[in-house]
Amino acid sequence: MFNRIWKEHVFPDCWKHAFIIPIPKPGKDPQDPLNYRPIALTSCMCKLFERIVNVRLVHILEKNEYISPFQSGFRKSRSTIDNLISLETDIRVAFLKRNHLVSIFFDIYKAYDRTWRYGIMKNLYDLGFRGNLPIFVQNFLKQRFFRVRLGNTFPNIFCQEEGVPQGCVLSVTLFVLAINPILSVIPQTVQKNLYVDDLHISCYARNMQLIERQLQTAINNIVEWSNKSGFTISAQKTIGIHFCKRPLHPDPELFLSGVPIRFQDNYKFLGIVFDKRLTFLPHIASLRKRCLRSLNILRTLSNTSWGADRSCLLRVYRSIIRSMIDYGSVVYGSARPSYLKRLDYVHHQALRLYLGAFQTSPIPSLYAEAFEPSLSSRRDKLSLSYYFRILSNDKHPLRGTLLNGNNNRHFNSRPSCIPHFGLRMRNILPDTFHGVKVHTTDFCGHPPWMENSISYINPFGNFTKSDSNNSVLISLFNQHRQFYQSYQPVFTDGSKSLNHVGCAFFTNGHIISYKLHSFTSVFSSEITAVYFALKYIDEHEIRKSILYTDSMSLLESLRSSSTRNPLIKEVKDFYRHLLSKGARILFSWVPSHVGITGNELADKSAKSATEFLTRPIVYDDVRSAVNQWCHCQWQEKWNMETNNKLHVIKPVLSYWVTKLNRRCDVVLTRLRIGHTRLTHKYLLSAESPPTCSHCGDILTVKHILTDCVAVDRRRLRYFCSSSFDLSFLLGQILHFNLFMYLKDIGVFHDI
Repeated sequence: MFNRIWKEHVFPDCWKHAFIIPIPKPGKDPQDPLNYRPIALTSCMCKLFERIVNVRLVHILEKNEYISPFQSGFRKSRSTIDNLISLETDIRVAFLKRNHLVSIFFDIYKAYDRTWRYGIMKNLYDLGFRGNLPIFVQNFLKQRFFRVRLGNTFPNIFCQEEGVPQGCVLSVTLFVLAINPILSVIPQTVQKNLYVDDLHISCYARNMQLIERQLQTAINNIVEWSNKSGFTISAQKTIGIHFCKRPLHPDPELFLSGVPIRFQDNYKFLGIVFDKRLTFLPHIASLRKRCLRSLNILRTLSNTSWGADRSCLLRVYRSIIRSMIDYGSVVYGSARPSYLKRLDYVHHQALRLYLGAFQTSPIPSLYAEAFEPSLSSRRDKLSLSYYFRILSNDKHPLRGTLLNGNNNRHFNSRPSCIPHFGLRMRNILPDTFHGVKVHTTDFCGHPPWMENSISYINPFGNFTKSDSNNSVLISLFNQHRQFYQSYQPVFTDGSKSLNHVGCAFFTNGHIISYKLHSFTSVFSSEITAVYFALKYIDEHEIRKSILYTDSMSLLESLRSSSTRNPLIKEVKDFYRHLLSKGARILFSWVPSHVGITGNELADKSAKSATEFLTRPIVYDDVRSAVNQWCHCQWQEKWNMETNNKLHVIKPVLSYWVTKLNRRCDVVLTRLRIGHTRLTHKYLLSAESPPTCSHCGDILTVKHILTDCVAVDRRRLRYFCSSSFDLSFLLGQILHFNLFMYLKDIGVFHDI
């Protein structure tokens, strides 16, 4: 059906109808129809077809670099953070040079609804698209209808005469095509960024008159292009900010279609509030207010007697609170530590609600018990991950800024100036990451219409390694080798231990092995072994061969057509190269450590490889190394907490799963942390510490569970011993009689 629609140039009429559900915008007057977001529901079959067309269209646009590198919307490996980092970097450099920086944030009035359809077709024609695609896009855009659903009523049907249809997969790509030429009319001396329809330009210099001339020229060009292309720039919503640390300088005078542009002290751009001195204090205050409002959801669900379980509360916290804190933390993380600490209260309060911990619980104990690091540690992890993600994209516009260290000496000479993102990352980058080369990803590698010709053999059928005897598996493999005896076997394997990563392959009596970088994962080492095995096949002109590997995930990735791993793409490219030369290559899975000679030799060689191989590391492996490094930093800080009560029970940081009801889970958490209502309520009421009614000692969790001699007989009855430490009762696997003991001595409900 899709092929007939594509070739016969007929678009189903039922696919052109949409149902609009209006959603009111928060904080807006619901009586005004303009204060609603139209959510359009369209045909699912049409969306599927649009996705097929969109993937192919985007591939051509990216491969031929038709889309400006300054457009970040709806592109692979791009996000709003790119535009935010670009603006923040320009402001930091301007402050360093004691320059003024003026930014203009444009608002395009009803950008999607007023997109000129003829302009989309013209842009497709100018880019060289002919044949079925322009005809399909033309049929897709014309004669679109919609109905607004209000409750259970459906008013009249209306025709959408202009704009791209709402709720369609293809609409965003067509809109990007329509607005993409706006960046070409902006002078080179003016910095510009575009995220779909959010346009921003800026210019910095020491002379304000020079900035005014440059920006006014850019504004006039934008307005002239908009008038020709059917877009309308809203003069009332277009805002300017004069970034300057000295408040004595007046704002510039700029005009948009004869209307003076309004300048403000701060503006919310792509979800982040930028203020004229770049302190991010207004953004942190707004973010804190929103997060505290969302904490009410956790308060409702986290009752210590009947509340939701810990895993549910953790998902709620991460999705509605931590996600808001994480967004843009790469940018606003450059604010003063005293400002950033205002968000710590939200984090700590959420952890107390999530755990049910007592109010006096130490902060390091909250982190360790919840297995949630501090916000500063999380900001470092997100920033380093984003830093290496940029380095993995050789076409990213920020890549040159990160690699260029021209301003490093100037920032060091002026400690009062906060360095930009690239220099901040170099300052916190550990020594083990210096010199690491990240493998660049080609997002336009294989065309989406190219079929994947790689498949694999499983000679063991339904036999599994865990349920089968080794002799049976070896017998099956020998039968398989008799059937494929004309194919030369090549055994590949990868290995990773604490301090060693290696790969190797064995064929025809030859063993070749390499030692890889310690950041390399097992999966990457397996792929590397396959890649060099293919190179060996090419160099020795082996016509028929079969590669054996014990990694099923590797074989599934080779068979899949949707993987983005650059090493997988590298193997596929070389595989196609060998096929074009007439070679026949098969892939097969073999179980590991069952006695298959070739696989055992490859495994042993990978573990003992000594020849170091210098290769770039894929981004996923570097990101895993970043996460591990941040965890090690956290563990080192936790090791210093020797006087912490929880440290005795949980010396190694990890996530402990608990499957208890809410009441018992709260009791267990408070016992582990060592702060309970019974033992530490006196801190809140300014009283003296409570004492044991039996022996007069200070009442602590350790005294209740292990030291009090008055309950030795009951302790012996429940725990079969009267001498043990707290980790025996409160460790990762808690004692099954713990709660019965607490109820027997009458303290369970007082904790």
